[in-house]
Amino acid sequence: MKTLISAEELKKRVQELGKQITEDYKGKDFTFLIILKGSTLFGADLFREIKSHRVELDCIRLSSYRGTKSSGSVSMDQGELARFEGRNLLIVEDIVDTGTTLSFFLKELEKVHPESVKICSLFEKKEVNRGRVKVDYLGFDIRNEFIVGYGLDLDQKYRNLPDIEIFEESDRK
Repeated sequence: MKTLISAEELKKRVQELGKQITEDYKGKDFTFLIILKGSTLFGADLFREIKSHRVELDCIRLSSYRGTKSSGSVSMDQGELARFEGRNLLIVEDIVDTGTTLSFFLKELEKVHPESVKICSLFEKKEVNRGRVKVDYLGFDIRNEFIVGYGLDLDQKYRNLPDIEIFEESDRK
């Protein structure tokens, strides 16, 4: 594997995002909604960087990957979305590539009428997403490569790596 983004670079960018979000949501109540599992580490670090007593923490699990490929369909615990009605939501995602996962979730959210919805993603593959999903707060725009580390996985492995690594099929050996 080859390091794409170091732990130090990640920390610096998360701090910058935290400052920007703090400023943008100043004086507003909002829900910081972490998409599990890949966004857990990023979300926890970012949450600590937000300097506001008006932020609530929530989580939801969405998934569209099998191995290194998007499955094309999204699974979601159809838990109670009604709790987001009338709320200002900041959705925290690890990576936006095809936009399949977030497009699905945003359509489901429309049914409960949140006050506002913004998306913060640590990574976006703009060449793949092509504007399907608008990312309001972005950590890094990356090429269309499969990455692991800092919460991102391959079949539930590699999440604990401190850096972002480019995974290639030859790394399976």
